Amino acid sequence: MPMTQIAALPAPRPEAAPRYPQEPLLEYLRTAQRSVRSRARADLFHACAALSDDPEISARASAEVLMRCLGQALNKRPHLHRPGESARSFDEAWLLQLSNSLHSGDTSSAVFLLNSRVPPHARQAIIFLLRAVADGIRQF
Repeated sequence: MPMTQIAALPAPRPEAAPRYPQEPLLEYLRTAQRSVRSRARADLFHACAALSDDPEISARASAEVLMRCLGQALNKRPHLHRPGESARSFDEAWLLQLSNSLHSGDTSSAVFLLNSRVPPHARQAIIFLLRAVADGIRQF
């Protein structure tokens, strides 16, 4: 490749500092989604029973199970960007808002978010898994 073409390539983007307190949660979920995307879909209720008491192991397992089961709960495959992307998909924004509502005790918002996309039989499992991920990553 001639030097003029190499010089014309854009410089790599520096890693940006998190813009929101929930950025670590989003990055964790994006990474988990990429690691499980080729695996078979997991059953939501059986998956919840298999989680560890260790916070770090539980957060990792919960994130993987959540990403494997979220499509089942939403009745469509969720769209998450690659780790490090600055853009947010609708599914990512929904997950972060749900996590924030659960963490802050905003029950009305959490109920609205869940009722808008998740069937009744899957709501408790989604709450359990999302809380396990969020609580786990806050501890390490």
